Amino acid sequence: MTELMSVEHLKVLFPVKAGLIIDRTVAHVHAVDDVSFAIEQGETLGVVGESGCGKTTLIRTLVRLLDPTSGEIKFRDVDITKASRKSMQPIRREMQMVFQDPQASLNPRKRIRQILATPLKLRGVHGGEIEAESRKLLDTVGMRAEHLGRFPHEFSGGQRQRIGIARALAMNPKLILLDEPVSALDVSIQAQVINLLDELQDEFGLSYVFVAHDLSVVRHVSDRIAVMYLGKVMELSPSEELYTKPIHPYTSVLLDAIPIPDPAENRARSRRVVTGEVPSPIDPPLGCRFASRCPRASDKCREVEPQLTEYADGHLAACHHPQNVTADELASAKRSPLSPLSAGDDEPTFVARSI
Repeated sequence: MTELMSVEHLKVLFPVKAGLIIDRTVAHVHAVDDVSFAIEQGETLGVVGESGCGKTTLIRTLVRLLDPTSGEIKFRDVDITKASRKSMQPIRREMQMVFQDPQASLNPRKRIRQILATPLKLRGVHGGEIEAESRKLLDTVGMRAEHLGRFPHEFSGGQRQRIGIARALAMNPKLILLDEPVSALDVSIQAQVINLLDELQDEFGLSYVFVAHDLSVVRHVSDRIAVMYLGKVMELSPSEELYTKPIHPYTSVLLDAIPIPDPAENRARSRRVVTGEVPSPIDPPLGCRFASRCPRASDKCREVEPQLTEYADGHLAACHHPQNVTADELASAKRSPLSPLSAGDDEPTFVARSI
């Protein structure tokens, strides 16, 4: 497969000021802290984790709605890490974003015809072709041409999300970043939107980065899944491998949180109970970020940060005490090139500038 995007040692830090009047930075929020991965053409990468782990910050940085603090982002072998606003314009046509709240992301004062016309004009479509292309886009996402004359508030949540997807498709992108696109929808509508995304991927050869906190949703759409906790990637694995053989204890905790439809089976199963509070992203702890809440943690976990280690079949995990790993896999395990930088590594850093 062809690599579409690569991310290496990405960091996004937000400054914490001393006060409203005193413009002095006293600390930083580590929203995304040394994250690396790659996305292949036609692949769906799921990104999961609890609220506040850095998922949304990550994908907003990939599309350069936020400036990275350090690291490197390449799209189709072009370094866009420090790209200016002008140089990003042609690149953004190939990478679009679908936001979590479709009601907030659609202009309430514009009709759907106007909302779709804007990206079509940027793509070079003019005159009567805009109307024809708009009708085609709505038909692609399962809506009718008569909807072009309506306002966003006249639609249901699921229909508004379909319009958001149609707007993203208007630019003929190669990569679409989806920020919890179904979390605000009813379960039945979630299934319809997910099926639509699958069909569009097959038809147009799209790549997705699908952000969610619900692992049961991500399982059905993702080829690989990255599990984040407090700005770090804890585990990165092929989808089914993650569900059948989780290596990191935090992944097991997330899987245990998935509800089972059968009440009797749900009550009978044993669940791992996690105690303690999530550490502050302003002052993250030494060692493993999950150590203060992990039932398998040792002194080493609290003092030494675990490196992303490759065990088998592209299954990576950052844990000093991996679970569900055979002796042979443990013996052949090796540090992944996606591992966080250690103290002796050369870190590519720069001061991000506002664009």
